[in-house]
Amino acid sequence: MNSKIKKRSAGDRFFYIVNAIFLTFLAIVILYPVYFIIIASISDPDAVLGGQVFLYPVKITFEGFEKILHRSDIWRGYLNTIWYTLVTVILSLFVTIPAGWALSRKTTPGRKFWMVFFIIPMFFGGGLIPFYNVMSGLHLVNSAWAIILPAILSVWNLFMTKTFFESSIPEGLLEAARIDGAGKFRTFLEIVIPLAKPIIAVMALYYAVGQWNSYFNAMIFLQDETKYPLQLVLKEILIASESTVGGSGETILQQYRLANQLKYVSVIVSSLPVLCLYPFVQKYFAQGIMLGSLKD
Repeated sequence: MNSKIKKRSAGDRFFYIVNAIFLTFLAIVILYPVYFIIIASISDPDAVLGGQVFLYPVKITFEGFEKILHRSDIWRGYLNTIWYTLVTVILSLFVTIPAGWALSRKTTPGRKFWMVFFIIPMFFGGGLIPFYNVMSGLHLVNSAWAIILPAILSVWNLFMTKTFFESSIPEGLLEAARIDGAGKFRTFLEIVIPLAKPIIAVMALYYAVGQWNSYFNAMIFLQDETKYPLQLVLKEILIASESTVGGSGETILQQYRLANQLKYVSVIVSSLPVLCLYPFVQKYFAQGIMLGSLKD
């Protein structure tokens, strides 16, 4: 018996060692690109292009950050993106949470119809031209609402919310609320919403990240540069810095060096706010994802 325990313990130790080595390797593979972007953004562009930057920054310089952050269009893009993201998250939660709750109730009139109604656009889209025609017909082209309205409902997020409510809200609790005289709206606001904090936090993060990183709708619908979100502003800067039309050999080299450095700096500038947001919702994230995951 003791020998079996010893063998089992030795096998467990081997498993833990192999598991730790594998997870460490996986963590390095995932984290090193992020680390490289950080050290490349503060290294001399020639050192980065020459492959000298690998484990630590070489000839530290903040020239790229100075060029980016001294531009007024960057700060305007930041403000625009913050505005678009805040409005999108607020409207999205007002739409997704009640809709998910309604779809999770078997007594909702026409529940199967609404399920099919939401599933169809999840897999089939009308295409870019009909989409543009709709936005143009609604007079939303070159408007902030052309960026906000298409993003306020994700069918995938809706079904995650629906599944969360089905698996996390006890029917006995709802029955007790009805016995105590609480109506449907009071039950939803005073009982369901407080219990739905994990999925609300996850949905807020999903919608915020999606809108923060979005640039395609802005590229299609916005013509006024003062309304550009940050991602589109950075895209325009990179395109301008990579332009080599009519330049001498030295000018082309300088533009290439600048474009290479701005590429890394722009990743940090655009990602930093989202990375700062994540710790505040981290405690809800795993719970909301697991409870809201789709089941067979």
